[in-house]
Amino acid sequence: MSRLPIPQSGSYVLENARLHLSLTAELDGPADADGFVRADITVADGRIASIAAHRPSPSPGAIDLKGRIVLPCFVDCHTHLDKGHIWPRSPNPDGSFAGALHATNADRTTRWSAKDVSARMDFALRTAFAHGTKAIRTHLDSAAPQDAISWPVFEATREKWRGIMDLQAVCLVGIEETRDAAWFAGLARRVASARGMLGAVTYMVPDLDLLLDRMFQLAIEHDLDLDFHADETDAVDAISLKRIAEAALRHRFQGKILVGHCCSLARQPDSDVLDTLDKVAQAGIAVVSLPMCNLYLQDRRLDGTTPRWRGVTLLHEMKARGIPVAVASDNTRDPFYAYGDLDMLEVYRMATRILHLDHPVGDWPKAVTATPAAMMRLDSAGTLAAGGPADLIVFKGRSWTELLSRPESDRVVIRAGKPVDAALPDYAELDELMVE
Repeated sequence: MSRLPIPQSGSYVLENARLHLSLTAELDGPADADGFVRADITVADGRIASIAAHRPSPSPGAIDLKGRIVLPCFVDCHTHLDKGHIWPRSPNPDGSFAGALHATNADRTTRWSAKDVSARMDFALRTAFAHGTKAIRTHLDSAAPQDAISWPVFEATREKWRGIMDLQAVCLVGIEETRDAAWFAGLARRVASARGMLGAVTYMVPDLDLLLDRMFQLAIEHDLDLDFHADETDAVDAISLKRIAEAALRHRFQGKILVGHCCSLARQPDSDVLDTLDKVAQAGIAVVSLPMCNLYLQDRRLDGTTPRWRGVTLLHEMKARGIPVAVASDNTRDPFYAYGDLDMLEVYRMATRILHLDHPVGDWPKAVTATPAAMMRLDSAGTLAAGGPADLIVFKGRSWTELLSRPESDRVVIRAGKPVDAALPDYAELDELMVE
């Protein structure tokens, strides 16, 4: 609920806000050490009418933010809404990746009815909306017969949330399942009819190149973007990111390609890393790191010893090569990650600590806003601009150290110029789904 005197209609001015230079083209400094500039934001008819450098003399009727940080609403480009919140009924017994696969597969085959998936998706979206997210891409487990359940649910959910949350979906299958060419061609048609993206989890199978060729050919045929899970392992010989890049170059692919995880890259020799990054950059591939889930699963030891690495990919090296990089939520309260709340401020806070996205901050705030928006082809998301929608979040924090030290549960989310009166849904709503 808004704790600022923001009107529900008409125009108003948010003065003395802190905006990050990387997220608006309206200002050119001077910025403070964190990259923030003091600014006044005029909102009219649900859009940003102007952004100007802050004037020391107060404007009559303006809302003084007293230096609070204002960010554009978040964009979360890698989630699993179909898996979310099943932990209470299907926990991961040992926290391992294998344990996550087994628990999720068992739950999906016995519990994922249309009613179940729809209820959990809606709960997740209400949560993300309350936290200030305006766009989400979800992966949908799409092996038969789940594809016939989850895709219609997603399409109905997307329609329900139209104008509130931009939703996208990617089919998720193991790359080995695409060996059934006729079945996979049918899935590609289903995805295309839903205006989704083609995706798979890649493994170092002997026929990986052939299967990737099949995916790229279908993506070209149906004009689909691609989104992969790749190398979510510490195995040094897991190089499917490189093979995806080679396939993209081989097919001269013109669509968008997003690849998630890429954990094993951080374990490989420098010469191999450089070769892979060269090809990824040349192919125009974007990468999303999932720091919370990767930290949770990777290098988890079952012998009582302490993990030795953080599980994340080489985001700094990628960014230095001009590769678009983002961070995202990934799994939420399911066997792959027991925690999480689709709160992109939490994701950015944890990413800052795990991946060292600070000292200097630079333009890393784009990793949860402008960059994933571009990956998702969302022209009106991820930045603050005159003429753009007044979709923004007002925080209490006035610096990065304040913003990233507290949960900011009293943030004010503004959509189309209006403060959002949306409380986080109660977990008790899901109780009936957790019993047999």
